[in-house]
Amino acid sequence: MPQDFPPKRPAICVFCGSSRGADPAYAAGARQLGRLIAGHGFDLVFGGGAIGLMDEVAASAHEAGASVTGVLPDFLHRRVGPSRHVTQIVMTGSMHERKARMFELSDGFIALPGGIGTFEETVEMLTWAQLELHAKPIVLVNIDGYWDPFLAMLDKMIVEGFIEKSLLTMLRVAPTPEDAIEELISLAGPI
Repeated sequence: MPQDFPPKRPAICVFCGSSRGADPAYAAGARQLGRLIAGHGFDLVFGGGAIGLMDEVAASAHEAGASVTGVLPDFLHRRVGPSRHVTQIVMTGSMHERKARMFELSDGFIALPGGIGTFEETVEMLTWAQLELHAKPIVLVNIDGYWDPFLAMLDKMIVEGFIEKSLLTMLRVAPTPEDAIEELISLAGPI
C-alpha cells in the first residue's frame, strides 16, 4: 500500500464525478486534464476512488508522469476501493477530513463535471475563498456547458442580494481542460 506523504511538486486537486457521466466528452476531458496536469509539472490530488471520472483523471495523470495522491475515507475504501493509479493513498475517517486533507495537499482546484459530491466540494472551496480562508485558484471545466446552471444560480444569488458580485472573481470558468490549466496558472502564477 502506498505511504502517506505530501506531494513533492505543486499539486492540483481535481473534483469530479464518481461515474463517467452520460456524455463521452466528460471522460475524454478527464483524461486530457490528467495529461495536462502532468505535462505542466503538477501533481494530482483527487478523491482516490477506482471509479468514474476520478479514475480517468488519475490514470492519465499517472501515465503521463505525475505523482497521484488519492484521499479516500475508510468507508469508501471498503465500498469502491482505491484507484490502482495512485502513487500514494491518504486514508481519512470521514468525508469532512477528506476535504480538509485534499485542501491541505493542494495548491489549486479544478472541477470537472460530476454529481452532488463534486458540486459540494467545489462550493465549499469557493465558500472558504469568500471567507478569506484561502486564495488558491478555483477553475470549473465547463465541458459542453455542464456548469451553466450553477453559474446562472450564482447570478441569481447576486441579483437577489445573497452574495456579492466580487465572489465571481474567485472563480474562473474554462470551456476545455487546456483552458482550465491556463486559467489556473494565470491566477496563481507558476505555483
